[in-house]
Order: sequence, then C-alpha cells, then structure tokens
Amino acid sequence: MATTTLRAASDGLSNPVDLIQPIVAALDRIIVGKTRELRLCLACLLARGHLLIEDLPGVGKTTLAHALAKVLDLSYQRIQFTSDLLPADVIGVSIYGRDTGRFEFHKGPIFSQLVLADEINRATPKAQSALLEAMEERQVTVDGNTFSLPAPFFVVATRNPSHQIGTFPLPESQLDRFLMQITLGYPGPAEERQLLTSGDRRDLVDQLEAVLSVDALLKLQNTLMNIHVSAALLDYIQALVAYTRESGQFSAGLSPRAAIALVRASQAWAMMNGHGGVHPEDVQAVLPSVVGHRLEPEQGSDLQSARTIGASILEAVPVA
Repeated sequence: MATTTLRAASDGLSNPVDLIQPIVAALDRIIVGKTRELRLCLACLLARGHLLIEDLPGVGKTTLAHALAKVLDLSYQRIQFTSDLLPADVIGVSIYGRDTGRFEFHKGPIFSQLVLADEINRATPKAQSALLEAMEERQVTVDGNTFSLPAPFFVVATRNPSHQIGTFPLPESQLDRFLMQITLGYPGPAEERQLLTSGDRRDLVDQLEAVLSVDALLKLQNTLMNIHVSAALLDYIQALVAYTRESGQFSAGLSPRAAIALVRASQAWAMMNGHGGVHPEDVQAVLPSVVGHRLEPEQGSDLQSARTIGASILEAVPVA
C-alpha cells in the first residue's frame, strides 16, 4: 500500500484527495478518534503554515508530530523547551576550528523538515524568539550569514495550559506565526478502550511506513495555490476579518497576516475535500483553528475557547 502510494505520487497519477486519504488513515491508527483534528493538522502543513497544539500532557501531542513525520518521510527533530534553553540550542552555533583557522557554523535542530517545539511556553521569551525568523522567512541568520531551511519546513509546537507551573506566555508576534491552533482533548470511551488494548503508541509509530514522498508533498503544496478563490468568497473573508476589528468583542482584531492565513487554510481544506474552488463551508471549517489563538476576548466575555470564538464570528457574519 505504502509503496504503491509513493510511486503514484511520484508519477503524478493521483489526485489530491487520493493522496491525502491514506495519510489521514495512517495517522488515525495512532491518534484514535481525532480525524477532524488530524485533517486540520494536514491542512496546516499543506498551506505552508505552522501548528500550535495546546492541551494537557499525555493526550498525544508529541506522538502526533512524530507520526506525521513518519508517514510523510520528513526529517524530524524534537526540541524540548525548558527555562534554560538558549537560542543557539535551537539554531546552532559557530565554533572556531583550530585546523581551519576560522569559525564554522554547526547547524542546530531547527534544520529539519518537521520540528517539534515541545512545551514551547516553558522556555523564556528569548529562547522562543529563536523561532521567529525561521517560521516567517524559512531561514536563519547567524553572525551575518543567512542559511536556508529545508523544504518543506513545518513547526509543530505544543503548549501546556497557562495555569500550569513554570510556563511563560507566548507573545502576540509568536502566536501570529502559527497558522492554526488545535486541541486534541480526551478520547471517547470506545477510543480510550482501543488505546488501552492496542499496545504502546511509540511502538506503533515506529512501525509506520511513509505513504507519501517529499516531492509529492511539495507538489500538493504548489497545487493548493491553484484552488480558486472567488471575489464573493474574498468578500466573505474580509467581512469576517472586519467583524473582529469592529465588533468591540476583542482587544484587537485579526491582522492582514491572519486574513491571508484564513485564505490559505480554506484553500487547503477545499483541496482535501476535492473542491476546485473554496466554498463558504471550507472557510467555516477552518476559521476557529485559524483565529482562536489570535483573538483575545474583552474582559467579561463568555468566549472562552477557539470553538466559541469561531462560532460567535460565523453567527454574526452571514454568507452574502
């Protein structure tokens, strides 16, 4: 199955839906009962974004990142963010070579196709800032020299709830670099029983085979740009964005970067569902994950989660 899919992807014989379904199916065997969240994760990657997962420890955040790297045959590095982490621990460091008589740059773990920034909010803002240039420009600058990062480049960051001990808040500039935020949550009773009886998840991840080549993934990312976005659909997206700025429900509205992110995520969702163009329901499906971490409700608001924030916006702005 994996070999057939890889060959078809390399030859360009399959349409996007045929390529994406085996990826979701493989991930669904590891992260049980979270198909929608897995599809959002994949949409974020296809849209060339970065993903933030906020949840309690032990619900599968790290396992999801590792499984995604395995099924897409991506180089993978996990960075454990701690209070004593330094930017050089992420980016790399220049070391003087006694034999060469000059400084040589030794690349850090950021130089991977999928980087897991585990418990990102346990590191200081200085260490968190090491990711800013990499996530936005897909390059890093050290001692005046610029180094390109591999393609594709996908950061998956996990964040513990802010009330837990030893966490630092993520600044708005960092949050805005993440195209989406999702939560996995507790499994349902049937799914939890399956987890209890199907063995160690790490062993299952190690047994995963790649179902898509890196070249095919890059082609899918390029294909996404061909998904048509009509003028009427752009009007709808602009109305959604304008509502966040003008309604008075939020301390600040969505930025232009967030509006672009909403368009790209909607294109990805449309492509994954076999749509030649973006439909309003594609926008509605991804909006909570795109805007929930970017918007801070005013004090006293009953909007407490990405889902309730997204629902309130969608309810207030009708499809023209």
